[in-house]
Amino acid sequence: MTIGELIERLGGELLQGNAATRLLGVQEVAAARAGDLVFGEDAAAVARAVGSAASAAVVPMGSVVADGAIAVIATKQPRLWFAKAARLLLVPEAASGVHPAAVVSPDAVLGDGISIGAGAVVGLRVSIGARSRVEAGAVIGDGVTIGSDCRIYPRAVLYARTVVGDRVIVHAGAVLGADGFGYVRDRGTGAYTQFPQQGGLVIEDDVEIGANTTIDRGALAETRIRRGVKLDNLVHIGHNCDIGEDVVIASQTGISGSSTVGKGAILAGQVGIGDHAHVGAGVILGGQAGVLSGKTLETTGTVLWGTPAKPLREYLRELATLGRLARRKRE
Repeated sequence: MTIGELIERLGGELLQGNAATRLLGVQEVAAARAGDLVFGEDAAAVARAVGSAASAAVVPMGSVVADGAIAVIATKQPRLWFAKAARLLLVPEAASGVHPAAVVSPDAVLGDGISIGAGAVVGLRVSIGARSRVEAGAVIGDGVTIGSDCRIYPRAVLYARTVVGDRVIVHAGAVLGADGFGYVRDRGTGAYTQFPQQGGLVIEDDVEIGANTTIDRGALAETRIRRGVKLDNLVHIGHNCDIGEDVVIASQTGISGSSTVGKGAILAGQVGIGDHAHVGAGVILGGQAGVLSGKTLETTGTVLWGTPAKPLREYLRELATLGRLARRKRE
C-alpha cells in the first residue's frame, strides 16, 4: 500500500516525500529498514524516527523536521495512525477452507473464504460468517453464531448458543458461555442446587478476548460484552454482566454476576468487583482495586484505588496516616 493510499484512508498531511512510496509494514525505529513505517510522539522520538532507515515516519502536527530522504506524515495522533496503518499493511492469510481432520456438522452454514483448522469441532446449526477463521482444536457448540472476519484461536471453546459479532478475536483457551456460578442453598440440609443457567452470551462487534479468559452465560437473561471491549488474558466475567462499549480490562480481573461496567471504563490488573455492582462510564480502577457487592461508582476520569475503591489521593493519604501511626507505635 502506498503512503498516498494510507493518507486517503486515515487522513494526515504529507510534509515531505513521495506519496507513491510503497510501504510493506511497520517497525520500531532501531530495526527499521526500507519499506517500513515508524512513528514518534515527542521531539526526541520524532528526531530518531525521521533519522532512521525507514521509508516513512508519522509525527505530530506542528513537528519541525529536517529535510531528508524519509517521507514524513503529520497527524494529530501519531501512535493511533501508526496502529491503524499497521492493520492496513498486514497481509491477510489465505483462506484454507475446511481441514480434512475438522469435524463440521452438515447443517452448519459457512461463509465464503472461511478457514477451519485440524481437530476443530463445529456443532449443529452453527453459522460462521465470511473470512472468519476457526483454528485447530477449537470447539464451536450447537447453535453458535459467529460473524464475519472473526478469528477463533486454537482450543478456544464457545458453548452452545453463544452469539459473536463481526471482527471479533478470541484467543487460545478462552471459554465463552459456560454456566455461571449460581447455586441455591437448602437452609435445612446445607446442600446446594444449581440455579438455572440457561441464558445467553452476546459478544458484539470488534471485541478482543484474551487467552484463557472466561465469560459466563446469563442465568435466565443474557451476559453481554458490548462493541469494542478489550479483555486481557485471564479475565473472568460472571453471569448476567453487561460490559459497556470500549471498556478495557487487564489481566486477572474478576467481575461477579449481575454487575455492570459503563462505557469507556478502564479496569487495571487484579481488580475485583462484587455481585450486583455498577462501575460507571469512564471510571478508572487501579490495580487490585476492589468494588463491594451492590456498590455504585460514578467518578468519571478519577483514578480509584484500594478496597473499597476510593480516589487515589484519598487512598494515599490514608496509607500515609497508617504509616505515621505505625511509626509512633514502634517509637
